[in-house]
Amino acid sequence: MANIRCVKGMVGLVTGGASGLGRATVERLVKNGASAVILDLPSSDGPALAASLGDHCAFAPADVTSEADVQAAVSLARERFGKLDLAVNCAGIAVAVKTYNFKKDVPHSLEDFQRVINVNIAGTFNVIRLAVGEMSKNEPDADGHRGCIVNTASVAAFDGQVGQAAYSASKGGIVGMTLPIARDLAPMGIRVVTIAPGLFSTPLLASLPEKVRSFLARQVPFPSRLGDPAEFAHLVTSLAENPMINGEVIRLDGAIRMQP
Repeated sequence: MANIRCVKGMVGLVTGGASGLGRATVERLVKNGASAVILDLPSSDGPALAASLGDHCAFAPADVTSEADVQAAVSLARERFGKLDLAVNCAGIAVAVKTYNFKKDVPHSLEDFQRVINVNIAGTFNVIRLAVGEMSKNEPDADGHRGCIVNTASVAAFDGQVGQAAYSASKGGIVGMTLPIARDLAPMGIRVVTIAPGLFSTPLLASLPEKVRSFLARQVPFPSRLGDPAEFAHLVTSLAENPMINGEVIRLDGAIRMQP
């Protein structure tokens, strides 16, 4: 008999959990009977969100690239809720700059490129490596399952557009490390899965003019609209509950393939 898991009673750590895809994930986890630690920057809406969600939610002010910050967030999960079953990496940044601006005779800033790589790839890896140490202490279920990591890439990992060299490289890095980390952690019963979202209605896209947003929405074959963060959160909980999905990257994009 398949050992289907239930999100109820799980403890999740969600990076970038104070807004956008991360926030929707935190809200769904708590609504479905799980506990959640929001890992986000001290300047975020994390404290207010955690307070509004009650006793099953806590806020850990942290930068994903800091070992001490992330370790403190993992420790908070254990201290407040007794364990850690799920880590969801939603924190990320982007820049939109061409490799070379020939009009101004200026190359892409190396510092900007490195910052995106550092936050998106190294930050994701930092959270994974520290979270799994805590997950390894969980009692395995009948399958030997102890925990699950869900990363966030992007369709830009496959269909990178003009100006997305840094962002696409960073998301491609997350895609590339999914399988080897899943293989690394398999003996401990910890799964690793990555979601590659398409165009979602997040604060990043909300800042664009309405005309631009409706143009983007029309590029999605079906459903022809921007994704709702709740749909991302739904997939996260489905992945947490289904023990056979491992080492995989799942596009969540309404069949869009981005134009150059």
